[in-house]
Amino acid sequence: MSRLAIAAAGLSGFLGVLLAAMSAHGDPERARMVGSVAALLGWHAPAFLGWLAWGRAPLAPALWAAGLLLFGGAVLARAFAGVSLGWTAPAGGILLMAGWLLVALAALRR
Repeated sequence: MSRLAIAAAGLSGFLGVLLAAMSAHGDPERARMVGSVAALLGWHAPAFLGWLAWGRAPLAPALWAAGLLLFGGAVLARAFAGVSLGWTAPAGGILLMAGWLLVALAALRR
């Protein structure tokens, strides 16, 4: 799991920077949506690494990865293709929040 968390951190960081640049230099109408995804990816890149150092809440990084994929993918689909993926963005957001809730609960149990 640690190799996957490191890979997720690297990929999140890379995509966060890429999307931040796209939002800064791209179509102003899309910039807000793309910037939101860039921020989420940027926040979660160090979270994956922090999770490795802490080692608790084993499901948190899987929930974060799935949430980033679903939420980010849905927002980017709308931004670049004008396509709504329906429930995908809210489901991704719920998974992201659930991952963070697991972190909080793990901290309170110890």
